[in-house]
Amino acid sequence: MAKLWLIIAGLSGFLCVALGAFGAHALKATLGAYGKDIYEKAVHYQMFHTVALLLVGVLQNQSPHLVLQPAALGFLCGIILFSGSLYVLAVTGVTWLGAVTPLGGLSFLFGWLWLAYACMKLRA
Repeated sequence: MAKLWLIIAGLSGFLCVALGAFGAHALKATLGAYGKDIYEKAVHYQMFHTVALLLVGVLQNQSPHLVLQPAALGFLCGIILFSGSLYVLAVTGVTWLGAVTPLGGLSFLFGWLWLAYACMKLRA
């Protein structure tokens, strides 16, 4: 599973840079201040949690006995639900997506708590 999380982290990192550049250049004229702020928040949270996925992959590779898949799934679901809903909201203005965003936030929180829980089992 470590390899899978590292691959997903690489792809998500690529998407962060691509979507960030797209937002800064292609959407520059179409997004208002509110849309730009939402879009930037989506990119930032995606990048933070891409790094978390990378960390999970590295930890899983170093300590295969750790159960880190739930943390990685929390981060991945958070990226899709939180950042994904914010990208779509910023570009389309579809406001019902605001109801999906907190589910992504909860997924992020779950991922971080599971990571902490799993790491408590590491031998120092």
